[in-house]
Amino acid sequence: MDDTLNVTYLSFGGHVDVDRYRYVYFVIMFTIYILIICSNSVIVYLIWVHPNLHEPMYIFIAALLINSVIFSTTIYPKLLIDFLSDKQIITYQACLVQFHIFYSLGGSEFLLLAAMAYDRYVSICKPLQYPTIMSKTTVSIFLVSAWLLPACQLVLPTAMSAKEKLCRFILNGVFCNNTIYKLQCVISQVRFVRDMVILLNVALVPVLFILFTYTRIFVISYRSSKEVRKKAAQTCLPHLIVLINFSCLCAYDVIVVGLEADFSKTFRLIMALQIILYHPLFNPIMYGLKMKEIHKHLKRLFFPAKIK
Repeated sequence: MDDTLNVTYLSFGGHVDVDRYRYVYFVIMFTIYILIICSNSVIVYLIWVHPNLHEPMYIFIAALLINSVIFSTTIYPKLLIDFLSDKQIITYQACLVQFHIFYSLGGSEFLLLAAMAYDRYVSICKPLQYPTIMSKTTVSIFLVSAWLLPACQLVLPTAMSAKEKLCRFILNGVFCNNTIYKLQCVISQVRFVRDMVILLNVALVPVLFILFTYTRIFVISYRSSKEVRKKAAQTCLPHLIVLINFSCLCAYDVIVVGLEADFSKTFRLIMALQIILYHPLFNPIMYGLKMKEIHKHLKRLFFPAKIK
């Protein structure tokens, strides 16, 4: 702590052999960061410029990919600076800002996936009512809510954490997630209950809604024609795979701190990097390859000579 400036500094204790491999880490992570930005931005660009992709499903996909870019930008620049620095430190205030954005965007991901599930349900199960239900106003409300609700709910825990006294100043990780709670001298039951309510609102309820919605879709499509079943499989499976992937990574992030599991530093580093590395790259690959219309425009963009 710098008493003169009244600034509290934290050290990241999750790095492994950063002095020896700092340039290797930097090159690898910088390359991945560029790939994340480019891959997500290309699909967002295609959705933006092609009128046949100006449908709610593709708009939600674009929002999800933009969310991934912002999510990555919250972590990568600071992480890259740390790889080249002699000391991996951050002010407590900056750490709380990163913490807030990290979990706000994580909650937004679940809510966007829930909006996509509802869109698929209306499209497949109520096709005649689809244009009326999924209007521009409805889509706009879903998008604004997906980004505002988690951010607003996380303001209170972030503000309360800023007032908590710290007894430790080494963060067991490489970026600011819920491990910051382990730095506080007192972990109250009120804080635990409050965080469980937020987790319920921005993660568990959306996941249950998504599972219920896709179950209804598959039950109804199973009783329908082969064409309906094919449409359901083509448009719903990518969303489900993305949901399962992201849910597993989030479950690790929540459980590892709650159980205080004695994992090795290397394992913790690998799992932490999975959250910020694997998932932001997984989304554009999944939607670029599995969504027929997006895949068609990608081929036209990168292989115009092969498209008649």
